[in-house]
Amino acid sequence: MNIKPYVNLYELLEINPSTREENRAFGLTQVMLKNKPIEQILVWIEEHEHRLKRPLLSETFSSYLYRVTFALVLIAFALGVLTGIGLLSYSGREPVNVIYFIAVVIFFPLITMLFTLLAMFRASSAESVLIHLSPAFWMEKILGLLPTKIEDNVKSFQINPLLANWVIIRRSQIVVLFFSFGLLLSLLGVVVTKDIAFAWSTTLNISPEALYDFLYTLAFPWRELIPAAVPSLELIEQSQYFRLGGKLNEEMIASASQLGEWWKFLAFSTLFYAIFLRILIFILASIGFNRAIKESLLTLKGASKLLREINEPIISTHAKKRESTFIPNDKSYEQIVNALDASYDVIHGWAIPHDELLLLGDSMQVISPRHFEVGGANSFDEDAEVISKSHGEVLLFVKGWEPPTMDFVDYLNDLADKVDKVIVMPIGTMENYYEITDKEIDVWENKLSLLKNKKVWLKR
Repeated sequence: MNIKPYVNLYELLEINPSTREENRAFGLTQVMLKNKPIEQILVWIEEHEHRLKRPLLSETFSSYLYRVTFALVLIAFALGVLTGIGLLSYSGREPVNVIYFIAVVIFFPLITMLFTLLAMFRASSAESVLIHLSPAFWMEKILGLLPTKIEDNVKSFQINPLLANWVIIRRSQIVVLFFSFGLLLSLLGVVVTKDIAFAWSTTLNISPEALYDFLYTLAFPWRELIPAAVPSLELIEQSQYFRLGGKLNEEMIASASQLGEWWKFLAFSTLFYAIFLRILIFILASIGFNRAIKESLLTLKGASKLLREINEPIISTHAKKRESTFIPNDKSYEQIVNALDASYDVIHGWAIPHDELLLLGDSMQVISPRHFEVGGANSFDEDAEVISKSHGEVLLFVKGWEPPTMDFVDYLNDLADKVDKVIVMPIGTMENYYEITDKEIDVWENKLSLLKNKKVWLKR
């Protein structure tokens, strides 16, 4: 995952592209994502991304991050090459001390990786000292001082501190990784182009046997597969160099052709400690970065409200006190339903879209396995097909402010012939929480009383 969803959600929450009802309808259509807030937000972003102005801030911001990272990578790679050439510089009079190169390709990576792991544990802190010690952090600050053109919206955009820390951690691994690639390239280049003699020298009182045991331990990842890449005790003894007197001893000069064999150990040390282990740390950083993006999505202003609108029902106030006290008289429509059941076999909506039907059922706290829009723009054949798919008890929502038409009456009679029971429920507008006036529902009651269909009931 990249940072684009985070930036897109930031922009979408600023412009508020959907209503409370639309968000709830979205939640009802994405039932597989229930109780998965991150996935809900990501799908919601995809559905509304087209409403953002072009170019997207996410694309501009990602492009800025890419340019900065690319510049840092080029600088790090060049520094790696130059550092390697400096460590391997050979005058022809004195051998190259492998201790320096070993320190750079083994101990330096291990130390920095340890600090990186500690920084990962401290990434949630906005003022993490370990993260601010990263060379990538300061290199970016230096690049920011150069006269470059940066969009104002990128300059003003502030990301979550947790996410910002993981951006630095992940980018640092890329930068140091390419520094190591530069070291390896310089090693291979020098070995190929020069007849170089390696030796080791230190003021510490280290015997060749102790150094051999130490290097043998360091070579554990490859020593069984490629034993030639492990310096032998004989090679270590022959390549020990003392600066006293400024001259090479005759034994070292006689075995000069063998001193170049050190390059294999140095190359595999670079591959494993500086590159392979760094790739593993980069993978960990990428996992942490992806997790930080998901966590940061929930911290954006308005994200919690969005999730509430997606997951919490809009409770309708349609129920009326008179329903509990309604007493039919001789002139009233006798087939009255005072309260809806918890579920129905099918829900129909006369000129009511499918998503709004889901929202209606949710508001009325009624569930059904199937929802169909009928009437309106539907053809007769389409309505007939819906009727053929219907059975049992059907709840039929109608717009209460629109009087019943002959098309509706024909449809209702055809539906009643196919199913066991039809409950007609007139509703008001969504803005009024589907409330309907007594005058409007009386019109529907009078119309249904003329049908005299024993299967058709009215919800008051």
